[in-house]
Amino acid sequence: MMTEDRQQDANPPRTTSRRRILAAAALAPTLAGVGPAAAGAMPGARKQEMVKPLTTSMSHWAEVAKELGRSGNLLRGTTYHTPFPRDDLHVVADGVTITPALALGAHVAFVRYADGTTMCMGDVAVTERELQHVIDAWQKHGISQTALHKHLPAQHPDIWWVHVHGHGRDAPTLARGLRAGFDRTGILPAAPPGRPRPLALDTAGIDRALGAKGSSDGVVYKAVFARRETIRDGHLVLPPGLGATSAFIFQPLGRGRAALSGDCVMLAEEVQDVLEALRRGGIKLVELHNHHLTESPRLFFTHFWAVGNAVKLARALRHAVNATNVVPTSGV
Repeated sequence: MMTEDRQQDANPPRTTSRRRILAAAALAPTLAGVGPAAAGAMPGARKQEMVKPLTTSMSHWAEVAKELGRSGNLLRGTTYHTPFPRDDLHVVADGVTITPALALGAHVAFVRYADGTTMCMGDVAVTERELQHVIDAWQKHGISQTALHKHLPAQHPDIWWVHVHGHGRDAPTLARGLRAGFDRTGILPAAPPGRPRPLALDTAGIDRALGAKGSSDGVVYKAVFARRETIRDGHLVLPPGLGATSAFIFQPLGRGRAALSGDCVMLAEEVQDVLEALRRGGIKLVELHNHHLTESPRLFFTHFWAVGNAVKLARALRHAVNATNVVPTSGV
């Protein structure tokens, strides 16, 4: 008996010791000041540094314009922007004939970065018949799709909007890949802009209601708001106003009325306040979705639609603006 007791004392229960070992292992990453993912990283691994956009001039984008088959414009010195309006389409939504400037636009933007690479992103309106062919062409040329959704309610014919993304060292190659998709659509060759005309809208009233100055192209009235935060797409810092804006577009219908098509950018904690504000104002919700795959902070977008008195609609939009961390801006 004495021998057996001594053997038990010499070999205490192993449960307590095992628990201590597991607890110590679990605490190790925290004590070292790193998270669980970092704790499993290879020794010497470094966090990827953020890369900032470069200021460019129009001459930097001459080859891109050649590949796209039309010229664009430079926004804020960093973003080369090219529109592809769907002037070839006749689309009706909610009894309203939609102008390309209201909700049938397509556009792509290019940004050059300090590491020698170029990023492109865009939003392209395509018909149901074009959709799969366009996607196949882009995928063949390494252009990614990051979102697929609709902007309008009950439209005829059915129109889809595809968000595209590309990143590489050769900007003309990216442009060539985008053009391959555009060539699968009925997009018409670029036409010279028409002369701006006065709009039959109380634009001053819209401005007062929104607390921001909008702009007119002679067809629609548009107000744009950009996120105040610095937005990153993966390791690339996005220029202010690119891929993180709220846009409110008014198409005059006469007697102070307008068709409203819009897109509001939100953080997760802002979403419900915005959706509720829009519905209180009688504005229809169309889509709630993402535009990006790897952005930080994570962004959500809601497309919406309404027909009514333009100033009254703008007052309703103001509540959505106030629920988000945005600032008025100009351009896209």
